[in-house]
Amino acid sequence: MNAPNLYRTLLARTAVALAICVTLVVVCYFFVDKPMAFFVYRHGIAQTPTMKWFTEPPPLVQGWSPLLVAIVLAAWAWQTPRHWQRTLVVACISLIVADQCRQSLGDVCGRYWPETWHDNNPSLIGTGAYGFHPFETGDDIGSFPSGHASRIAGFAGVFWIAYPRRRWLCLFVAVPMAVSLIAMNYHFVGDVIAGSFLGAIVAAYAATLAGLGNRQAAFLAPGSAGG
Repeated sequence: MNAPNLYRTLLARTAVALAICVTLVVVCYFFVDKPMAFFVYRHGIAQTPTMKWFTEPPPLVQGWSPLLVAIVLAAWAWQTPRHWQRTLVVACISLIVADQCRQSLGDVCGRYWPETWHDNNPSLIGTGAYGFHPFETGDDIGSFPSGHASRIAGFAGVFWIAYPRRRWLCLFVAVPMAVSLIAMNYHFVGDVIAGSFLGAIVAAYAATLAGLGNRQAAFLAPGSAGG
């Protein structure tokens, strides 16, 4: 498939994904988000240490991503880039871009958080605040979409495309972390869904640009080398 056709196909799939995402978010907003947040709060699920641990890797990986990318790129001066190395570099970049996109959308959407975490921020549990306030910026209304979910899907999504036979491992790693965001009441269900879709879309474009899923479209793949 030539490049224009490849990207037209990708754009069409993106439109379908966005339509599905919006539908799921709307359903969650009216029927799922509030009941789930109150359920988690009443049952003290957020007090489970394991759940909190699962939320920690995404920002940690993001913090180390620039150094990982620099090390791998430097290694390419002495060796032919291997498939796993290119995948790691693209996954790190995808994670960073996904989180930046999430920050922009967070300012556009302006959604209150499920619980009050800092500076007495308005929240459903803490103050009864619920809903979207478009184009109002600030950490107190940045729940949607989930940054953690965007990072998770942005990173794992690249490996999902690059290693089709290892997709079970992507699910094994990513799903518990995504669920923990809801279990800790860090995000509403709709936030996590939207963040996951966002990260997956960014990963799809990043992997396509690097030619990880289709070597014929490897615009950024030096020599299209595998390993």
